Amino acid sequence: MIHALCPAPIGDLTIIEEDGKLVRILFPTDEVADIGESGNSDTLDQTAAQLQEYFAGTRKVFDIPLAFSYGTDFQKAVWEALCGIPYAKTSSYGDIAAQVGRPKASRAVGGANHNNPMPIIIPCHRVIGSTGSLVGYGGGLAAKQWLLAHERQFA
Repeated sequence: MIHALCPAPIGDLTIIEEDGKLVRILFPTDEVADIGESGNSDTLDQTAAQLQEYFAGTRKVFDIPLAFSYGTDFQKAVWEALCGIPYAKTSSYGDIAAQVGRPKASRAVGGANHNNPMPIIIPCHRVIGSTGSLVGYGGGLAAKQWLLAHERQFA
């Protein structure tokens, strides 16, 4: 596992890859466990470049090789469903729960979002409460609000 810092308007992100695939993105406020050594790789370079394009408003879809080193089948299904939320659009926790075949599991969707290993690339910031309210985000609500406003600006 190797990692690198990626400057971002919402704070420097730590991007982590293993065996040529992205496995984690950490916000500045995240606790850092074992993230390997600092280094360079094609995957880290590609991830940083695509994130910079996203923040510049020129990238709306990511095409980085991903690997899930943890997560239940349910969490992985939620993370996959999140990837289907279009740029600058939102979906509710209940909508995602229904989409993964568990319509009463909106709280569990919230838990899966909380454990999303690759925020921004897996766009959990696009999930909002059923009333349209912003609820919870690993990078903080200010970051979630910024990401949504940023996408609306470049939609």
